[in-house]
Amino acid sequence: MYSRYARRYARLVTMPTSAPTPAATAASPEPKSEANPLAAFADVTASHSTLRRFLHGLPGVDPVGLEARAASLGTRSIKTTAKAYAIDLAISMVDLTTLEGADTPGKVRALGAKAVHPDPTDRTTPATAAVCVYPDMVATAKEAVAGSTVKVASVATAFPAGRAPLAVKLADVREAVAAGADEIDMVIDRGAFLAGDYMKVHDEITAVKDACGTSARLKVIFETGELSTYDNIRRASWLGMMAGADFIKTSTGKVAVNATPANTLLMLEAVRDFRAATGVQVGVKPAGGIRTTKDAVKFLVLVNETAGEDWLDNHWFRFGASSLLNDLLMQRQKLATGRYSGPDYVTVD
Repeated sequence: MYSRYARRYARLVTMPTSAPTPAATAASPEPKSEANPLAAFADVTASHSTLRRFLHGLPGVDPVGLEARAASLGTRSIKTTAKAYAIDLAISMVDLTTLEGADTPGKVRALGAKAVHPDPTDRTTPATAAVCVYPDMVATAKEAVAGSTVKVASVATAFPAGRAPLAVKLADVREAVAAGADEIDMVIDRGAFLAGDYMKVHDEITAVKDACGTSARLKVIFETGELSTYDNIRRASWLGMMAGADFIKTSTGKVAVNATPANTLLMLEAVRDFRAATGVQVGVKPAGGIRTTKDAVKFLVLVNETAGEDWLDNHWFRFGASSLLNDLLMQRQKLATGRYSGPDYVTVD
């Protein structure tokens, strides 16, 4: 039995098989506030008890059905012309990433140059969406991509564990934004979430969002591999979006289980339904484990068939990856020339 909060929003979170029509959105029983589209959820996030009742009142996820649909969509094939378009689109959606203790200014500059011109021999190759680095490398990355469309993203909030006091996390964010970060990738406190302290997680996200100001978009990382259940992933998705996330992101890439078609499908359903409820569009970023062009195309099919064409743009969908870009470039050249490149065609990041 749903709680009274879940009943109120049940029509909007039941995972319909197609995106809601504009007419259905307009017929929503909850009027949207022009000043604050999230105001419809103000009563839900007013206290720990109301937030918990809403999240635990969301419809349960059918794991078998979810995985079967993800697997079915993953079998779709696309032809040569569509494949060429998909490869260029996927390249433009990559957040080219280096998050190692051994990162140097030289490595970050090289990564920035690759993001701007992924294939120096073919200037028709699109630039990537962003480069993603630690806060202390933001200024270097910003300089490397200056004059291009490439954004600089920075992980923050004690990435990847998120185990730090809130004041430390906010200082991390402010330092990255002050250095020029266009996007902040924060990690939620999974310990608090798994303990059921949803209000703490919500308040941390809103505080980080405030620290981003108006100059940086916020990606909220759930670390889905540690959330254990699909129900938790759905709850985390709605929690992050109600707190003001601009993107919801699967993983840090630092654990055994990262992005999968099933958990990404679930998050795509969440952003679709959230837009129907509020009019607010939120992006999705699967990260970790996506290494081949074939993988990337499967995820693009998921986007198109679940959330719709509005998300087929790097403003709303990203791949958190590095090795993926090399395979995309090799497959792109194969389509253009009919042959695969040698192993030295692409740089090793």
